[in-house]
Amino acid sequence: MTAKNSKKTAAIIAEYNPFHNGHQLHIARTREHCGAEHIVVIMSGNYVQRGDCAIADKFTRTRMALAGGADLVLELPLPFACGGAETFATGGVGIADALGCVDYLSFGMECGSVGTLTDAADAVSDETIKPELDRLLSAGKSFAAARTEAVRRVYGDDIAEMICLPNNTLAVEYIRAIKRLHSDMEPIGILREGAMHDSEQISEDIASATAVRRMIADGKLTEAERYLPRQAFQAFALLEKEGKLPADLKRCERAVLSRLRSMTREQLGRLPDISEGLENRIYECARSACSLDELYDSIKTKRYSHARIRRIILSAFLGIRREHSERLGYIRILGMNEKGKKLLSAAKPRLPLISSYKQTNALPQEARNQYLLECHADDLWGLMTPVMLPCGMDMTSKLIVMQ
Repeated sequence: MTAKNSKKTAAIIAEYNPFHNGHQLHIARTREHCGAEHIVVIMSGNYVQRGDCAIADKFTRTRMALAGGADLVLELPLPFACGGAETFATGGVGIADALGCVDYLSFGMECGSVGTLTDAADAVSDETIKPELDRLLSAGKSFAAARTEAVRRVYGDDIAEMICLPNNTLAVEYIRAIKRLHSDMEPIGILREGAMHDSEQISEDIASATAVRRMIADGKLTEAERYLPRQAFQAFALLEKEGKLPADLKRCERAVLSRLRSMTREQLGRLPDISEGLENRIYECARSACSLDELYDSIKTKRYSHARIRRIILSAFLGIRREHSERLGYIRILGMNEKGKKLLSAAKPRLPLISSYKQTNALPQEARNQYLLECHADDLWGLMTPVMLPCGMDMTSKLIVMQ
């Protein structure tokens, strides 16, 4: 059981890549829905689940989140931030639960209710779908497609539809993670408003993160202004002026290909999400591909999605191995306001709380190695911005405290 504060606390797991009007609305809706006094955000660092770098650094995005309504921002560690839906959810829910003071877990959903999403979570976890799932996988279907079809055949169309949409897919995994941890956090679904996840379509003053990233990447920050909270736009304008926006993995294209070409089949086999001899396909394709897009396309099959391939390639470049996502080692604070400070004083965390490099000296070695992996990855992120950044950003950046 978590140690409850008399003032309710809700957690949100997010990437905020970038933080836009829809995210600010989600925080406001969460406060309204469950009467939360405190909002905790567990946010991806400088890399995201689609197998790419974040468009802006995590410290800037932390400031955006705090300005947009969050009270406390914690980091989702690299191996979880770059994992598939189940790994991503396991890390985020694990941190929220380990904080020891979270009452609700709030997430966006495209349709349905928490009840139907819970039914979908139970269906996905049901061992009776496994024979059908294995059969469909053997027929060459991707895991996501095979699982949806297996659920459809056993539980029907309504439940299967719940796991077809991106936000719903993550919501199902959040609920499954809550169940696995036997956590007493209550899942709260907030109906998504405006553009769909990953959609290029725009609805009034809300656009998806995908659409906003596209505008920024195309040098049209002023066009994106209407979809960003004022302080977020101002922060992006400053980053752009300083040559720190947008970060782009393709600036490290040759370095990524070099890393892949230098790895053995055995090393590739230790990467997350490798199965059925996929390391052999990656090994061969890495020796002929002359661009990242060519590499992704040559590895991809019906069974392996582009997103999964991108995550594997990014893991290879950053040095993430399968065992790195087996457990959480600490809770890292990126930023907070006065309400966040008060929340931390009432929390009873079950993992070490850290906010600086110096504090990692007291961590067990395995946990400290996790932090050093994050530092290494962030040093590489500094090569992806228009103006290259020196090493050490992660170790020298200070905790962000806002009034």
